[in-house]
Amino acid sequence: LDQFETFSLFGFNSPIVGNFYLSFTNFGLYALIVLTITIGLHYLSNNNFALVPSSYSMAFESLYSTISSIVRGQIGENKEIYLPFIYSLFVFVLISNLVSNVAYNFAITSSIILCLGLSVTIFLGVTILALVKHQLKFFSFFVPAGTPLALVPLLVVIELVSYFARSVSLGLRLFANLTAGHTLVSILSSFLYKLFTSSLLVFAVTLIPFAIFIGILGLEIAVSFIQAYVLVLLVSS
Repeated sequence: LDQFETFSLFGFNSPIVGNFYLSFTNFGLYALIVLTITIGLHYLSNNNFALVPSSYSMAFESLYSTISSIVRGQIGENKEIYLPFIYSLFVFVLISNLVSNVAYNFAITSSIILCLGLSVTIFLGVTILALVKHQLKFFSFFVPAGTPLALVPLLVVIELVSYFARSVSLGLRLFANLTAGHTLVSILSSFLYKLFTSSLLVFAVTLIPFAIFIGILGLEIAVSFIQAYVLVLLVSS
């Protein structure tokens, strides 16, 4: 389960900023790899601005159109100002999920720091935006319409707890699904390796569970797309 472990690749002391130890970890390395892949794919999708689109252009145009329809459906027709952020979030999470499916790679989206960092930051941004736009009317969100006066204090507490829980649940959902899936694949692959290397007869019998294992790998790739889609859907709702 090395793909869940963060370790330093190299580092140095920095006396200029108070003798802090600055290190470059595998987390930072794979974050740069994801960024490079994302920029590279979008560069290829430009197709040198030719009129005839390439396969990369059509794929990313379809992806952009899908995210745009989600934003229009969840936020509104005139709220496409948020589309670049939501599109960037989807592509980042999707590429991170797919990179983590490669054997011996580090899974940055199964890092609780990244997932909670994204969810808390998005939660704070949405809350500040709502306060700026709606001002004091924002707090009416915590009092359901038609609530008896006697139940208002209790319901306000419940709604506040539910609202603040979203800052954790948004990232926790991504973290739990990716971690559980990769853990299952890691355990099954270790078990199958021992079976394949035991004897010729066991090798032949193990081909059946190996076929199931291949199906699970395909499911993990599907989960990579689904989790990125669900995250974007919840952020825009």
